[in-house]
Amino acid sequence: MAIPHKRYNDFNAYLRNRFGCRVQKITVDAGLTCPNRDGTIARGGCIYCNERGSGPGPHARALSITEQLVRGKKAMWRRYKAKKFMVYFQAFSNTYAPANTLRKLYQEAIDVPDIVAMAIGTRPDCIDSDKLALIQEIAEKRLVWMEYGLQSAHDPTLLSINRGHDVACFTEAVKATQNRNIQICAHVILGLPGETIAHVHKTARYISELGIQGVKVHLLYVVKGTRLASLYQAGAYQVLEQQAYVDLVCDFLERIPAHMIVQRLTSDPHAHELVAPQWSLNKSGVLKRIHTELERRDTHQGRLVHLESEARFGGKR
Repeated sequence: MAIPHKRYNDFNAYLRNRFGCRVQKITVDAGLTCPNRDGTIARGGCIYCNERGSGPGPHARALSITEQLVRGKKAMWRRYKAKKFMVYFQAFSNTYAPANTLRKLYQEAIDVPDIVAMAIGTRPDCIDSDKLALIQEIAEKRLVWMEYGLQSAHDPTLLSINRGHDVACFTEAVKATQNRNIQICAHVILGLPGETIAHVHKTARYISELGIQGVKVHLLYVVKGTRLASLYQAGAYQVLEQQAYVDLVCDFLERIPAHMIVQRLTSDPHAHELVAPQWSLNKSGVLKRIHTELERRDTHQGRLVHLESEARFGGKR
């Protein structure tokens, strides 16, 4: 079944329009860690995070950034015929190191031929003025996206998942990053313990008012070796059904600005470590259901932004 016309601002289309061709993302592991795992804030990390930190693990196999990118380019050429690439520092917190260390890692990445963009996944409590000044320098040479993990705009939720920072910290990080020619992307998770539809709507409204450029929406799935897995196995947490997730994604899209770039609408769990839900392994099927639901509603990204704003402020701002 063909995917219907997209009713949201798709990241792949954004990159193609900017660079005139397909730009393929290559994930790298810089061998960094996280203050929520090494004892600086806490140990064990967020309740859904395992020891891999969402990364592919090539650093543990002693591959340099250059080696990872060269291998990735070859694979993406074979699969997609891609000629330009974005390097994505994904695993753990990729600003959690001294600025001089980060400079070497980032410079090594952009020195690889055909790397036209960089994405840096990190926490909002892992930046400072020196690191932002460094990333601003990189942004003068390449397109740079800073990807800050928010997960929820609800402080009690952040506390319950052992996130280690609050919503105010995220706001401060965004403000510090703005006006530096750096694009900002927020990560949010749907299906967090205790959250309702109202919480999801609140998170959408919150990021809508920050003036950021992009968002990644993730499903909360359960992986082996996490505290969430223990909760799930004890019956203390239930995963979302597929249609419930689809409905939440569509609700979320309706409440974010039409110009915001949607980089992701679901997650990519590793099959060998996934506990639940099994339907999350069929990414293309989930995306088709989201597209179909948007068509069924005859809705699109941003449809409710102004309506909800007028309702909250009585038509006056």
